[in-house]
Amino acid sequence: MSLIRAFPGLRPAEGRAADVAAPPYDVMNEAEAREMAQGRPWSFLHISRPEIDLPEGADPYAPQVYAKAAENLHKMQQDGILVRDAKPCYYVYRLTMGSHTQTGLVAAASVDAYDNNRIKKHEFTRPAKEDDRVRQIDVLNAQTGPVFLVYPSTAAVDTLLSQASQSRPNMDVTAGDGVRHRIWILDDDTLVARLTREFESMGALYVADGHHRSAAGSRVGASRKAANPDHTGEESYNYFLSVIFPHNQMQILDYNRVVKDLNGLDTAAFLVRVKESFLVESSQQPVKPGETAEFGMYLDRRWYRLRLDPARIPSDDPVARLDVSLLADNLIEPILGISDPRRDGRIDFVGGIRGLSGLQQRVDSGEMAVAFSLFPTAMEDLMAVADAGEVMPPKSTWFEPKLADGLVSHVLD
Repeated sequence: MSLIRAFPGLRPAEGRAADVAAPPYDVMNEAEAREMAQGRPWSFLHISRPEIDLPEGADPYAPQVYAKAAENLHKMQQDGILVRDAKPCYYVYRLTMGSHTQTGLVAAASVDAYDNNRIKKHEFTRPAKEDDRVRQIDVLNAQTGPVFLVYPSTAAVDTLLSQASQSRPNMDVTAGDGVRHRIWILDDDTLVARLTREFESMGALYVADGHHRSAAGSRVGASRKAANPDHTGEESYNYFLSVIFPHNQMQILDYNRVVKDLNGLDTAAFLVRVKESFLVESSQQPVKPGETAEFGMYLDRRWYRLRLDPARIPSDDPVARLDVSLLADNLIEPILGISDPRRDGRIDFVGGIRGLSGLQQRVDSGEMAVAFSLFPTAMEDLMAVADAGEVMPPKSTWFEPKLADGLVSHVLD
């Protein structure tokens, strides 16, 4: 079983990509999804967030929600909005956000490789969310949300993708957030075979985003294998939809923290405790850290720059040396008393796409007492954690730009 393979993608018909393309299902709430889909009958949100076509307040995990998604998917195919390619293809996917561009490959990735850690993970999944993706795949009989994978940049693959995307794209959509999505169909058998061989020679791929979708793909594959007495390993359920980018083109933004209270301390006492581990400097400007082990802190309408004592930075532990771990281990847990950020309601997380002003607003409103800005996690650090078989702390990475839903889907025959 190869690491990746081509597949006959289900995609928007010519001229329909802009009507179909939608943000990932999990970056919005129901109200926002309803608003985005208003007046857009072919938006993929009718498949990825089908509760928007049911009365408000419907349980998003109810059977009728998944049934509505399947109904909508069938209608989009029946009406010619979505068409399926006649033969297995790869697809080049280029994202452009401002001055940043990244070019990857849409492919079906091996469940077997995922199960055997050749496709490496770095996060835990939540059962409810994983179950939701399993039901969605099963009812649709298709994987419609791609898993965001990363390959160690390889000159041969990078060059092939660059050369294959010199012509006019088959799909070209600029989303409402200004991100441009372009896709080229690769149906040349020789090129498809060469790309398959090049990826097969790689040691591993890495899950950047989409741990629930990849875990769900594995579970669906296992259940269908168990139910198929004629299983061969070549069935489409042995693979899951992915988009694979070179690691050196990734853009990881900071993933910042806000906390509701100072754990019983007043401002003066809190600062005394912080200074036990950090060099603390007041700043007239918002602090966007410029290097690892440097943090911004917003407290009582004032910014501070924190620099951790170098003696407190472990060098031999790929998880403990992450900035999110350094802040947690030296401040958030010992001073603010938050030991389980997954479940403690006193802490929240703010993606770097919202800027430092997003942190200030949460504190100035009185909702939160203190905010921390962090230096972004490096892709190499994520890969080191995955290679070590470890798990990153929650909310360690915020990838931008996001993939669109609906441009290519993987049907399970």
